[in-house]
Amino acid sequence: MSTGLQTITLGGGCFWCTEAVFVGVKGVEDVESGYCNGHVVRPDYQQVCSGGSGHNEVVKLQFDPRQISLREILEIFFLVHDPTTLNRQGHDMGTQYRSGIYFSTPEQQLVANELIAEMSGEGVYASPIVTEVAPLANYWAAEDYHQDYFAKNPYQGYCMAVAAPKVAKFRKTYARLARN
Repeated sequence: MSTGLQTITLGGGCFWCTEAVFVGVKGVEDVESGYCNGHVVRPDYQQVCSGGSGHNEVVKLQFDPRQISLREILEIFFLVHDPTTLNRQGHDMGTQYRSGIYFSTPEQQLVANELIAEMSGEGVYASPIVTEVAPLANYWAAEDYHQDYFAKNPYQGYCMAVAAPKVAKFRKTYARLARN
């Protein structure tokens, strides 16, 4: 029996931050931190951080399109990270921090490309959007200690300085989509 859920995988810098935002979004049923679109089988965090595996730090979202649209998910995604910096988010640098949308259906690819074209045409950002839009490939779940990292470590320095403001920005901008 089909659950009607869809899956989209997003790379918006450190997965701790991206996960922290999306666990609080109505209609997102599951968020898993992981690695994708690299060339190493079953990479570990050190391999990904070295840049040698080619993987991106991502979150794989399962969402209910009856509760939240893919477009709304992508609008949140673009709100909480900088899609104009190549291989970088803030102080985090390397290909593992690239902006990416990794689709699982042609329809998702279309929505992503249409939104990027729309934002580019409207000049939403001062610099060009460099978000990679590609089919999901070679996905591996991150180690257990990365899962629910922000929830388990809210007072860790990085979480307080980087993840918490992103969560607050989402909750302020998209209050109607935030879980209570």
